[in-house]
Amino acid sequence: RAITPWNYPLHQIVNKVAPALAAGCTVVLKPAEDTPLTAQLFAEAVHDAGVPAGVFNLVTGLGPVAGQALAEHEGVDLVSFTGSTAVGKRIGATAGAAVKRVALELGGKSANVILPSADLAKAVNVGVANVMSNSGQTCSAWTRMLVHADQYDEAVELAAAAAAKYGPRIGPVVNAKQHARVRGYIAKGVEEGARVVAGGPEAPTEKGYFVQPTVFADVTPEMTIAQEEIFGPVVSIIRYTDEDDALRIANGTVYGLAGAVWAADDAEAVAFARRMDTGQVDINGGSFNPLAPFGGYKQSGVGRELGAHGLSEYLQTKSLQF
Repeated sequence: RAITPWNYPLHQIVNKVAPALAAGCTVVLKPAEDTPLTAQLFAEAVHDAGVPAGVFNLVTGLGPVAGQALAEHEGVDLVSFTGSTAVGKRIGATAGAAVKRVALELGGKSANVILPSADLAKAVNVGVANVMSNSGQTCSAWTRMLVHADQYDEAVELAAAAAAKYGPRIGPVVNAKQHARVRGYIAKGVEEGARVVAGGPEAPTEKGYFVQPTVFADVTPEMTIAQEEIFGPVVSIIRYTDEDDALRIANGTVYGLAGAVWAADDAEAVAFARRMDTGQVDINGGSFNPLAPFGGYKQSGVGRELGAHGLSEYLQTKSLQF
């Protein structure tokens, strides 16, 4: 059974359904209630492709109703879920009670670590662009930008200028609940003493669920906006004193989904990345690779999607002995 989120609806469906079918499994898909039409169109494409009836199945409905029922059903051998950590914990508990396997791709609070030797302007601009993509509604977004104290002020100026360019271009968040959530986190950042250098909690328009592209400076690692997943176009810039301090901050959340490291050469960045407690790290702006396994450490989940590791999630091991 696959439960998919609303933020990248088709991408997440394909990530689960394609390897499951390739492994010889039948699939029941329960898409997010906010994006059911994408799943319906996908089901029509599967039917038109000639996949036999009953191999791929679509069930729509609310997560606490349809999703919970499927997680509990005795005919389901594996639950593959992508979504929030809170919901993932409930699904994991339900599946665990029935001793069935789970693959959970959950939240993130990924660090974008800019080492002193890096091209600062490039690292900052790409980092801001990463968070603004999809209006910030990306679990693997690099929402914490870590910059050495000696380069901090310059990085803040670069990030503020970069974010300002997205004002007229960025789309709305998904719904009213998400709109209120993201603006609430921005207000919380102001309340806890972070400094707004771009954007802010005020809605940029009277109509639509738009959020200003926001950059916070003077963020400390323990602040709410540096610890909790906002799922909106919000960047928190955190200063560090040396590499050990940067590593402590990068690893200092309950999450471990993705991240980035920038340095003068790849070897320096790789050395730092190997010490990060996270499932995927982009080196000096490396692009997303669909052949590489994707998944997290800690409360960012268990299991992997994509690549050979993603296929193996849908396989069981059997030994025949003579």
